[in-house]
Amino acid sequence: MEALGRTAAFADDGTASIEGTSMRVAIVHYWLVSMRGGEKVVEALCDMYPEADIFTLVYDESRVSEKIKRHKVTSSFLQKVPGAVKHYQSLLPLMPFALESLDLSGYDLIISSESGPAKGIIAPPHSTHVCYCHSPMRYIWDHYHSYRANAGLASRMLLPWMAPLLRSWDVSTSMRVDRFVANSHHVRARIGKYYGRSATVIYPPVAVDDYAPATETGDFYLCAGQLVSYKRVDLAVRAFTKMGRNLVVIGEGKELAALKAIAGPTITFLGRAPFPVLKEKLARCKALIFPGEEDFGLIPVETMASGRPVIAFGSGGALETVVPGLSGVLFHEQTPEAIIDAVHAFEAESAAFDPAAIREHAARFSTRNFKLGMDLVIQEELRARKTASLQTTPHGETRRFPFEPAFPATAVETDRVH
Repeated sequence: MEALGRTAAFADDGTASIEGTSMRVAIVHYWLVSMRGGEKVVEALCDMYPEADIFTLVYDESRVSEKIKRHKVTSSFLQKVPGAVKHYQSLLPLMPFALESLDLSGYDLIISSESGPAKGIIAPPHSTHVCYCHSPMRYIWDHYHSYRANAGLASRMLLPWMAPLLRSWDVSTSMRVDRFVANSHHVRARIGKYYGRSATVIYPPVAVDDYAPATETGDFYLCAGQLVSYKRVDLAVRAFTKMGRNLVVIGEGKELAALKAIAGPTITFLGRAPFPVLKEKLARCKALIFPGEEDFGLIPVETMASGRPVIAFGSGGALETVVPGLSGVLFHEQTPEAIIDAVHAFEAESAAFDPAAIREHAARFSTRNFKLGMDLVIQEELRARKTASLQTTPHGETRRFPFEPAFPATAVETDRVH
């Protein structure tokens, strides 16, 4: 992604500023209980705004990075509920109340990191609210039926009553956002469908410089990520068991026991591997197997930054990151047989994949490009807010239609949805 515009400007005390005006900045993230893709976005925002305060629903200090812990973190009243940090997802009905209880009245710029939920905060009238949307809440929208089917008995009974209320709240709170940023064109389309809002596409940050190609590859394929049902790791396990080829699975989750039960002797489970182990496996695998549909998908880009190709289900974010013939192979049915056919197709042409070219392709998803793109969008919105404040009617009504940015996003990779 090519992004033009200046990097974030900071005052001497580290607060973000535009045209010499100091601002207080708040970063709102849904929950801070692990370090996955959403938390990598928070880290990049922390780099951009080193004096920003962080707000979240629940917070487990022991599970986040030092970079995040350096900031003041405020959690909601859910933090006081016994077992909330471990079982936060069961508190979904209370999350709207918890978000709206967070006091952001002293902040000028609010950046929400939205997936489940975060954008529903009540921002002060003078502030600018930019939402970086990883995904509209999957479990009440397009993945509702699969989530309900895999939920416990209590959730299956409550969801039909609770989901319509949450959908109504989710749509209404989208109007509290001044500017939406989507992490992929796939998510941008869903923002348009469910919220009727436009969105700028800025791909999430990938620390491509943390990865490097290996001099030799091993005799194994790799599947890495959270072991939950929608990742469809079961398809890879069944396919490689049937083929008798080596598959290394990295990750943990509630599907682990079920996956081990169907795995043959060529499947190796490493659990939650430390980063040096993950890095080594990414660089030495024949290819990454990516059988699920993701909104973006960081692990394929990390694999490509390691110079290795990706064999992915051709849907969602993979369509934007995996280029057939250059950085991988796509298959179009979520079945073990489709994976087997894709592996055979890859092996027939594996010599044609150039690690240097694959890594060069991954560089477009760098953390630097993310920061440049986000800074450009934020500066545009701040200028738009300043312009709007000077262009009011005698009755105090802004001439700016609330869903339209005052400046078009032309310097980041985007199509606007209207």
